[in-house]
Amino acid sequence: MAAHSQEHTSHTKLIWKVFGILSVITIVEVILGIIKPDALHLTKILGTSPLNIIFLVLTIVKAYYITWFFMHMADEKKSLRRSVVWSAVFLIIYLATLLLIEGSYINDILAPLVKWNY
Repeated sequence: MAAHSQEHTSHTKLIWKVFGILSVITIVEVILGIIKPDALHLTKILGTSPLNIIFLVLTIVKAYYITWFFMHMADEKKSLRRSVVWSAVFLIIYLATLLLIEGSYINDILAPLVKWNY
């Protein structure tokens, strides 16, 4: 009975640790979204601002932690973990890349026609 209680305590500690990590990442995202530092927002790297890249990376990290711990992927077989987690990560990166490319294209085409208010 004592072994079961220790196992439960370790999972509780793990859940709080993951909760803390996800909270810190979310707080960083919110602060960056409110402040929008000019050095990160107004410069361009790879066709987008470094702020967008930071948001994408932090979102992928949060998705990984949620999938890994809260969907119990850590307890699954290695092949299932890889197929689920890596497929999701690559699909998110692919979708983000396409959205940034298409958004940049639309901005370039419509910029002479539309006055963008910031």
